[in-house]
Amino acid sequence: MSRTFSSTTSQASSTPSDTRQQSPIAQLYAFWKFSRPHTIIGTTLSVIGLSVMAGAVTQAGTGIELALLPPLPTIALALAACLCGNLYIVGLNQIEDVAIDRINKPHLPLASGEYSYRQAVTIVSIAGILALTLAGIGGGYLLATVGISLIIGTAYSLPPVRLKRFPFWASLCILSVRGAIVNLGLFLHFHQGLPIPSPVWTLTGFILVFTFAIAIFKDVPDLEGDRQYHISTLTLKLGQVTVFRLARWVLTACYLGIIAAALVGVSGSQPFVLIATHLVILAALWQRSVRVNLQDKRSISRFYQFIWKLFFLEYLLFPIACWLSH
Repeated sequence: MSRTFSSTTSQASSTPSDTRQQSPIAQLYAFWKFSRPHTIIGTTLSVIGLSVMAGAVTQAGTGIELALLPPLPTIALALAACLCGNLYIVGLNQIEDVAIDRINKPHLPLASGEYSYRQAVTIVSIAGILALTLAGIGGGYLLATVGISLIIGTAYSLPPVRLKRFPFWASLCILSVRGAIVNLGLFLHFHQGLPIPSPVWTLTGFILVFTFAIAIFKDVPDLEGDRQYHISTLTLKLGQVTVFRLARWVLTACYLGIIAAALVGVSGSQPFVLIATHLVILAALWQRSVRVNLQDKRSISRFYQFIWKLFFLEYLLFPIACWLSH
């Protein structure tokens, strides 16, 4: 794709494991790691959650009426397109970051040699083509959602733009895709257009801020590799302790914001569900955070995965709150 990453991937492509000699289970596991499972789970839940919300509420004048779920083929097509887009974005990032990943994430298939450079490029290319093709079949809203996400994901990783080099732009890429584009675009696809009801706007606002916390926290365990390859991150600029505390307070603000919104009233959702569940989650977040050892990379990584689990949870709680409001 470019001179920049052809040099950084020379070692990975020179001595890769031959995946044809691996067992089918080993090949599937390598592909699973390459797809970055936490992002796959997040994408899957966001598609399903927003389809349920589109089926749970529809705006009619000033009221909220019960609606039917979108057809299963519609949900399946959107899920397939989004998963292919997800694979393209995370795969491209691994191709560009293979040298850094040998330090930060040596278990990934390209960094470990399970995949060759050519294999990774082939997977990413096919995933990108499939994502756009399936999204085009799904219609304008889905094509716009997937297409814009792929453009931003490409700009995030690929030289000469490579926005991940800059903390502000890197965070903006992640929160714009995960926060605004996915939530609003998928709802418009499943709902077949405007208007967008209050619960979806509330979820979008929550995910926007939550994703900012993920964006700044994700570099905390990757300090050494980012420093060695001159990737400017908030962790390098401010230090691990400061970024860890900042991310925790941003997440706290997310949960307090949802609780406050539910107290005021989010039309089309059950306020008690939102208040009770987010109070419990907030308490669990603080209890878990005080046990994190910032001198232990594994401890930091486990907490990062815990944050992703909290992210997943929102795509269960909001649809439930919507359905229980009727």
